[in-house]
Amino acid sequence: MKFICDFEIHSRYSRACSKNISLEEIARWAQIKGIKLVGTGDFTHPFWFKEIKEKLEEKERGFFSLKEQYIKLANKNKDIPIAIKKDAVRFLLSAEVNCIYHKNQKLRKVHHIILAPDLATVEKINESLSWYGKLASDGRPIITLSSKELLKKLLDINVQILLIPAHCWTPWFGIFGSKSGYDSLEECFDELTKYVYAIETGLSSDPEMNWRIPWLKDVAILSSSDAHSCPKIGREATCFDTEFSYNGLYEAIKTNSSSKIAYTIEFFPEEGKYHYDGHRHCNISLSPLESEKYGGICPHCSLPFTLGVLNRVYKLGKQGIIEKPMNRPPFYKIVPLEEVLSEVFGLPVGSKTLRIKYFETVGALGEEFKILLELDFHEIQQLNERLAEAVTKIRKGEIVIKPGYDGVFGVVRVFPESQYVAEEENIFQEPLL
Repeated sequence: MKFICDFEIHSRYSRACSKNISLEEIARWAQIKGIKLVGTGDFTHPFWFKEIKEKLEEKERGFFSLKEQYIKLANKNKDIPIAIKKDAVRFLLSAEVNCIYHKNQKLRKVHHIILAPDLATVEKINESLSWYGKLASDGRPIITLSSKELLKKLLDINVQILLIPAHCWTPWFGIFGSKSGYDSLEECFDELTKYVYAIETGLSSDPEMNWRIPWLKDVAILSSSDAHSCPKIGREATCFDTEFSYNGLYEAIKTNSSSKIAYTIEFFPEEGKYHYDGHRHCNISLSPLESEKYGGICPHCSLPFTLGVLNRVYKLGKQGIIEKPMNRPPFYKIVPLEEVLSEVFGLPVGSKTLRIKYFETVGALGEEFKILLELDFHEIQQLNERLAEAVTKIRKGEIVIKPGYDGVFGVVRVFPESQYVAEEENIFQEPLL
């Protein structure tokens, strides 16, 4: 069975996340995007875990759905004209933790995603981790365990727990990031590396960039949104083709099967906020070759640049043209539909008027992924010819991007002649990490 999964989600209890996030709204937005399986996020937080136990019920093994009474209550929300359909979306028990520790005389700060097969296992994880951090302080808690120690404790609880290094290349909290990361998985996990079955690309890298890294050749390359608000769900995702259960998901990831991991859905990595090197306070954005000319030092303030994802991939990976490895699934780059409609209608991302246009579009044409990946030109043209042209250009990669750097998202233009329409200042903004 094919299904699209987005497993890295946050709750309203995580720092700098929208206060409107609820399990009901996660389900609604996953359905709108075309996602069948979505992470609960933040199961380490006691208040959020209480909601998970209260509002969800297990359907397939390890996969949960909203209880019917909560679907009915949520559908009374008139702000969103799209009702939650029963059984349209399943939840996967997921969390993200921030390991801060010293190893090899260096301070490490590494984010990891944890996927668990059942509620009893989550109870044991939370009990164990409560000795190493204040779980109620943040939905993404700081844990005073090394990545290796964390993995060992998880495996001791249940061998089917999955630990996946999150947004693995980002400078500040990625396992391979320039600020506090490692130069390989083995440097981080030592003899336990064989139990790390996957990495998560992050918005600033795509699978092709990761193909350059020789020691990732046997590791599954997965993508997810790291959504800090419900409309951001699905900006990246992974499509599986396997048994629809935690066992099926686990085996697909563990075996890194190109037949069971069908494809990933990606940001254009240049749009990610750490793709290039730079210094946001001085408005300097540079390619790795350009920043090397300055010795990695900002010429304006003499402080070090934040070295971005592309720089680290160049440093650790193979150079030159990279062909797709035989055992790797394909991937598809998208521009989120709301950003596309922003250009089509000349409206700010996040504005009420644009959100109405967004709901009208998915109401007429179907889920966001169906529009961006499946419908042909003529089907979209019947609703809006300029939207059909925009989607065609994105599929061909015929877009213009000013790369993101040092916490600043890149600027995407589908139509080069149009002016970029920035997000309204009064809406939720995602934090620098």
